[in-house]
Amino acid sequence: MLHRAAYQRLGLAGRSYEAFDVDEAALPGFLGRLEATQWSGLSLTMPLKRAVIPLLDSVSETALLVEAVNTVVFAEDGTRSGENTDVPGLVAALAERGITAVDTAAVLGGGATAASTLAALASIVNGGSVDIYVRSLARAEQLRPVAERLGIELRVHGWAEAGTALASALVVNTTPAGAADELAASVAKPVGTLFDVIYHPWPTRLAAAWQQAGGTVFGGLDLLIHQAAFQVELMTGADPALRGRVVEAMREAGTAALNER
Repeated sequence: MLHRAAYQRLGLAGRSYEAFDVDEAALPGFLGRLEATQWSGLSLTMPLKRAVIPLLDSVSETALLVEAVNTVVFAEDGTRSGENTDVPGLVAALAERGITAVDTAAVLGGGATAASTLAALASIVNGGSVDIYVRSLARAEQLRPVAERLGIELRVHGWAEAGTALASALVVNTTPAGAADELAASVAKPVGTLFDVIYHPWPTRLAAAWQQAGGTVFGGLDLLIHQAAFQVELMTGADPALRGRVVEAMREAGTAALNER
């Protein structure tokens, strides 16, 4: 719905955007059947963000840094390039709320979104250190190479300490829906901003508690919109100067869709 709203706002008649259920085993065959003359690109979710990398002709520096491709772009000559719009999408979503620099930042969760979050935080955290709180310390170790490539000092904590993350200037929750609900009881008087990347159901228990305590909160719809706006530009060649109109159209469509659920 977001991409279709953008196409309509940009006057790009004849373009379509559909959903396909493709697992890792089927991905090579699926890509092999696509013709560049009919396809502009693909959006990918996990675990395909990593599985697609060896199937591409080129991969952007950002995507390599976080080891995740969420966008495949088809060139006219048939070559396929991998991009990551989650990282600039996160940066744009934060900047839209006036967050361009923070002294402290904490990340809840250790998956692919956490890796993209680290890349986004690398440019805005003063001092270059980030605290991350995870249920699996072993899984978090996979993020250390990412942090090293980004020049970030990564401080890993177990989930039992997650309540201490809430005192950071910026808290980014990248965990699945419901995983951080238990932290709502620990919210007293937040001093910073909560960016909860979940967009449905909204607000999450953590976000609701944060708002009740008077803190600043924004959610996953912001990330979804901004990363999709970059995807539209990559897939259609739309002028970046029109990004504001695209974001506006997507926000209207996304809000309407979520309100219907």
